[in-house]
Amino acid sequence: MSEAMEMVKEARKTDRLSMSEIATDMIEDFIELHGDRLYKDDQAIIGGIGKINGLPVTVIGNEKGKDVKESMRRNFGSPHPEGYRKSLRLMKQAEKFNRPIVNFINTSGAYCGVEAEERGQGEAIAKNLFEMSNLNVPVLSIIMGEGGSGGALALALADEVWMMEYSIYSILSPEGFASILWKDAKRASEAADLMRLTSFDLKELGIVEKVIAEKNHHDEWIEKQLLMKQMKKEIYDKLINLRKMSKETLLEERYQRFRKF
Repeated sequence: MSEAMEMVKEARKTDRLSMSEIATDMIEDFIELHGDRLYKDDQAIIGGIGKINGLPVTVIGNEKGKDVKESMRRNFGSPHPEGYRKSLRLMKQAEKFNRPIVNFINTSGAYCGVEAEERGQGEAIAKNLFEMSNLNVPVLSIIMGEGGSGGALALALADEVWMMEYSIYSILSPEGFASILWKDAKRASEAADLMRLTSFDLKELGIVEKVIAEKNHHDEWIEKQLLMKQMKKEIYDKLINLRKMSKETLLEERYQRFRKF
């Protein structure tokens, strides 16, 4: 198995740091907000308001679930259109109250079932991209595990995009890539190498601004606490710097960030 495919395996592990743990242990005074005001609450997305070192923020992220029962309830972290519409509602609310936005991404992609298409999955993702490009508050997005396709990009049109060390970010899965290119999903390991989807590849290519080192501690709970402590400081420092920029400069630099691709 290639090194890139090993990274894919790590990114997909169910015991990785989750949005639920971030909301509980990293975000101060977190209050979850529900629903898109159009259809229902999509539990693949957790979103709400809280504080990071006393700074009011809106936080939004994918939740895959830790066991089969929860994963089914969370739809394995793959949002329906209402999940993206809920996210956009919370981001526009953040803009109204001048709160920075932090998005935590861990999804193999948007849900591609018939009901999602019937309710406008493509339109929901496209509207997120359109609206996020013009939000006049700082937006920071962090890939925590899988960052798959437009489902991930719908939360990643940000001023900066960071990745955890053992995470991936790509247009589709290596299995999907191999199936399209060679008609053979078993060549996924080979595809992973070609796709350059690891955090280090994407940092080198200038697609992401930062790779967050993950400490290999023998105690999983301690490892996650150390990681959240590190992330909390780095996120706070970045948001403070972004808040110092004028709204015109913030929007222009965000525009230029994506134009260069």
